[in-house]
Amino acid sequence: MSVLDRLAGGLIVSVQARPGSPLDDPGILSAMALAAQENGAAGVRIQGAANLRAVRARVTIPIVGLVKREYDGFEPYITPTLREVREILECGAEIVAFDATARPRPEGVTLPSLIAAIRRDGALAMADCARAADGVAAVAAGADIVATTLCGYTKETADAVLPALDLVRELRGLESFVVCEGGIHSPDAARSARTAGADALVVGTAITDTGWLVRQFVSSLAPQTSWPP
Repeated sequence: MSVLDRLAGGLIVSVQARPGSPLDDPGILSAMALAAQENGAAGVRIQGAANLRAVRARVTIPIVGLVKREYDGFEPYITPTLREVREILECGAEIVAFDATARPRPEGVTLPSLIAAIRRDGALAMADCARAADGVAAVAAGADIVATTLCGYTKETADAVLPALDLVRELRGLESFVVCEGGIHSPDAARSARTAGADALVVGTAITDTGWLVRQFVSSLAPQTSWPP
């Protein structure tokens, strides 16, 4: 069974932690990834070489790998250069996720050269898109997967409503595997994304961000100044 067949109709859990979070530890994140696998996740999305190595040692489901690295003067930071691609592939990820927007990348790296480097070693290329045009360009350059990951996170899409169901519908018209990622905070939202045409879903914050989850409950109690007797 191919990697895409294994992901089709399934849930990819994004197991990441914000820098400085108590959860930002390869041992903790790999345990969370294993828990995701044991409870039915079809894949996991993991950031950073140390975390990728730790997770690869514990799970057998497909890994979407990425490296977040900022370069002065450039906006893309999700696997922006060939350096990050090499790091991910060395960790055994089956899929490499990257910023597929039209924004300039460091070191003169182009979309086709990035995708070619990923596919040359047999991995699948997952294009994190903000707009439909990003998906069109990525598929033309050989991307295997198009995702709504960056919708809402670029200047042009800052006002987008998430999950980006309209973008899912637009990407559905391409000859590619479509992933809805971003703003899926409930099972109902997940079902809506599937109905819109997503082949698979990525959910992170609502499953693995303990800080966000705690804040949701704490904020729900904030207006109440005293408990009923």
